[in-house]
Amino acid sequence: MWRIIPYSIIQCILLSGGQVLLKFALEKMGAFRWEWSFFTALLTNWWFLACGICYGAATVLWMYILKHFPFSMAYPMISLSYVFGMFAAILFFHEQVSLTRWTGVFLIMVGCTLIVK
Repeated sequence: MWRIIPYSIIQCILLSGGQVLLKFALEKMGAFRWEWSFFTALLTNWWFLACGICYGAATVLWMYILKHFPFSMAYPMISLSYVFGMFAAILFFHEQVSLTRWTGVFLIMVGCTLIVK
């Protein structure tokens, strides 16, 4: 069942990449408004398009994972995206990550290892 790991890593990178691109897209926009003009402007934002491509690719890979692995194993592996999200926060947004958060990330990784066994 260790075969799920590379698929999960790629899928989680695509999910996290989509989130990073969504944040970049929203940073290019003005203040968030519940108005049609905000959402039409978002649809012409190239960062938002790239975000959609990442999510689309992640969804196709997710369909493959669901088809070939037990759901009880596949679904918890999505939590690896939290790990990649933490690294993205540091790398792209220059955020400071506390020891408590790193401890949480470590526990997620341990949990994913236990699920795959």
